[in-house]
Amino acid sequence: MLQSLIFDMDGTLFQTDKILELSLDDTFNYLRSLDKWDTGTPIDKYREIMGVPLPKVWETLLPDHSDEVREQTDAYFLKKLVENINSGKGALYPHVKEVFSYLKEQHCSIYIASNGLTEYLQAIVSYYNLDQWVTETFSIQQIQTLDKGDLVKAIIKKYDIKKAAVVGDRLSDINAAKDNGCIAIGCNFDFAQEDELAHADLIINDLIELKTILPHMKTTD
Repeated sequence: MLQSLIFDMDGTLFQTDKILELSLDDTFNYLRSLDKWDTGTPIDKYREIMGVPLPKVWETLLPDHSDEVREQTDAYFLKKLVENINSGKGALYPHVKEVFSYLKEQHCSIYIASNGLTEYLQAIVSYYNLDQWVTETFSIQQIQTLDKGDLVKAIIKKYDIKKAAVVGDRLSDINAAKDNGCIAIGCNFDFAQEDELAHADLIINDLIELKTILPHMKTTD
């Protein structure tokens, strides 16, 4: 029997796209005001690397800037993300709450494992009242390696999970599942890439499909 589901946040539960461009534009406008950026906002480049830990984001988007500037940019970006979440500009993907409610009825524990920062994740969980279903939300900040596989491993160890699936849209989620002996469920959503999803055990186009998949997993245990 499937004991637990471990969900990615960005691009899986939360429609990051709705606040991403706003927050990134705000951040690069801030850099322009400091004379530290003089071209357009690199939104397309960010979309390509969506899902990696934020320190790696700024290494990619600001390759010629100092660590100090990157840290300053990171802090400002986080502030803007949280402001946009709390002002209701973001959104969950369709059927998140319905699926979470169903999973709890089936006595399946729910966890979130994300490359997002703790403050950002807590803003989403609080705004959408996800704590009523989610056992615990884990941020990549909680481990030194910045490796999602290690984050999932920490969840499995803490809660003594024997059988689980990892649900996410990027290769880091799929690899985290494989590295820990979990079922990898790929989400064919906004940021997903076909070549990455090809490595998943199952692919869904809508979270509601989990209601059909879960009973099947139970019967094949």
